[in-house]
Amino acid sequence: MKLILLGPPGAGKGTQAEKLTKYLTGLHVSTGDIFRYNIKNNTELGKKAKSYMDSGKLVPDELTIDLVWDKLDSIDKDKSIILDGFPRNLSQAKALDEGLKQRNDKIDKVINIAVDDEVIIKRIAGRRVCPNCGMSFHVDNNPPKVDGICDNCKHELIQRDDDKEQTVHKRIDVYNEQTAVLIDFYKQKGILTTIDGKKSPDEVFEDITKSL
Repeated sequence: MKLILLGPPGAGKGTQAEKLTKYLTGLHVSTGDIFRYNIKNNTELGKKAKSYMDSGKLVPDELTIDLVWDKLDSIDKDKSIILDGFPRNLSQAKALDEGLKQRNDKIDKVINIAVDDEVIIKRIAGRRVCPNCGMSFHVDNNPPKVDGICDNCKHELIQRDDDKEQTVHKRIDVYNEQTAVLIDFYKQKGILTTIDGKKSPDEVFEDITKSL
């Protein structure tokens, strides 16, 4: 089975992808992970991707498509795949469809995790991370014992540039302009299911598995 997870930044796509990976004994393919790997290893693509991601913009289609196909072509065809963060726009969706058609394959289901803008902003802008050990916190949902200090290593917590409210607004605007059109694209194909993303992660997962 090949699934696509749609939804704005902060909708919980990564969390659900991890759960679905275990449920389907499949593979989670995330463009975010691919980009982070390249950024961490300071590759040429990583440098380019970082400049876009830090300003809340999308990485250009041609870079993204090549990376995704390189990954997909390395996976056993019989394995379930959960695509998270791709496609992000109509051009990428059409390129994915065409590539799958050439490989005698197709997308089976598209799950759209719907969350209101205000909820997203609160979720993302409240995130805090430890630059030393990588532990994550949230000012409302999972605050550290001492404000601004990591529980684990006592290092000062930071807010990532792409989690700042101004950047979150930009990310939502970009999603609404470019990615939201995919909801209609896949609805017309008859493979789209919309899930209420305001529920708890376990409830969202239950709704997704019912739809499968």
